[in-house]
Formats: sequence, structure tokens, C-alpha cells
Amino acid sequence: MSTSTVVALVLALLSTTLTNLAYLREHDAAAALPTLSMRHPLHSLQLLLDDRNWLLGFALESIGFLLYAAALALGSLALVQSIGAGGIGVLAYVSAHMSNRQLSRRELSGVIVSVVGLLALGISLAGGSSAGGSGSTTAILLWLGASGALALVVILLERARLGVAVTTAVAGGLFFSIGDISTKVVTQGGARISFLVTLILGYTLGTALLQRGYQAGAAVTVAGVATLLTNALPIAAGTIVLHEPVPSGAFGAARVLAFAAVTAGAFLLAETKKP
Repeated sequence: MSTSTVVALVLALLSTTLTNLAYLREHDAAAALPTLSMRHPLHSLQLLLDDRNWLLGFALESIGFLLYAAALALGSLALVQSIGAGGIGVLAYVSAHMSNRQLSRRELSGVIVSVVGLLALGISLAGGSSAGGSGSTTAILLWLGASGALALVVILLERARLGVAVTTAVAGGLFFSIGDISTKVVTQGGARISFLVTLILGYTLGTALLQRGYQAGAAVTVAGVATLLTNALPIAAGTIVLHEPVPSGAFGAARVLAFAAVTAGAFLLAETKKP
């Protein structure tokens, strides 16, 4: 395993820790504010910017993003995203500790499965890792376009069935996945810096949706569901669209197991009950 990969993993771990701590602070701040509305974005933005607790959470999230971007410049998207997928375990543990409650069986199972996934990922790294391929620009645009279209469909059709918390979490997670994939593409430089447009659009819409979701559901519900999609889709895109190599033999099997386990762990931790 190269030095750059080791540094990428450390940066990814720091990033997901800061990001999930930021989610908790943003949730508590947004939940105490008057109702935020996507129909009145400027008014909602002013409410958030006037709240110091929310600003601190957003600052932590911004630092986490910078660390994430640095990790992507050194390692593959699927590899870095797998570390991020385990971050929902950090969110669940810290959330339970701060609220003086025990993890449910489902949550505890999610933490355990995530840890197994991270261990499998560590074993697979013995088979080597690289920054990955570049992929086709057309394929990347089609993937991002399909993700954005699905997010809009969820917002338009599923709100009455799933409720505000889950709907905004799913749509927000889809938009965040657009931002994450775009971040990796931007780090490749050249003409692909133009993907800054989809990067900004994805993160802006994802952040706005999550703040509204925080007012309707618990942090683990909203951030948990969003994190599941934010990590699962880029992991898949890294292999399918960017053509990032997977080791052969036993190390390859361990890598695939790791991807599946961290995604399953995030799913188990994505509780859908109200606070």
C-alpha cells in the first residue's frame, strides 16, 4: 500500500468524523428554528446564518469537505467513500452518547457490520490500491443526470408516502452523491474542472434539503438515510463509471465484501422512526 493511500485513508477518517459531528450540531440548531422552506430560500438561509450553533456546524462540515477533497486527490473514490460509509457508525454512537441512550439492536448491528467492512477493507489494501481511472465524461454526466432526476422524482411524488424527514433525506443524499462524484472528477484537473458546476449544485441542494429534514426527524434518521446514499452511489460509480480497479483473487473478494458491509451497516443505522 502506497504512502499516498495511507494519507488518503487518514484524511477520509478525519473528514467523516468532522462531518458527522457537524450533522449533529446542524440538526440541533435547525430543529430549534422556525420552519424552513425551499419556497423561501433567502429567508431560510438568513435564519440559518443568524444562528451561531448552525454556523459552527457548517464550519465543521466545510473543514470535513476540504479533508475529503484532499483524500480524493490521493486515493480512489470507492476507497475513500468506504471510509466515509463507516462514518454513520460514528454518528450513531455520538448521538446515543449525547442523548444518554443506548443503541438499539438494529443500530448496534449496523456499527458491528460497518466495523467488519472496514476490517475487510484494510485486508484488501494488501492487494494494492491506486487513485483509479478517469472514466468517460459522457458516462459521468449520464450518472449525475440520472441521480438528479431521481432526486426530483422523490421530492415530487414521495413526500406524502414517506414523510418530510425521509423524503428530504433520500433526495438530499442523492444530491450529495452528485457533489461527491463531481469532487473526485474535479481533482483530475484539466477540462474536468468544469464539474465544479455540478459539485456546487449538488452540495447546495443537498445541504438545503437536509436542514429541512432536520426539522422533521432525528439526526440519525435524516443524516443516516442521506449518508447511506451519499456513500453507496459513489462507491458504485467509482467502479462502474470511473473504472477504478479492484484487486484480483482473495484481496478482490475482501474489497467487494468491504463495500457491501459498509453499505449494509449504513442501511441498518438509517433508522426511520421519529425522534
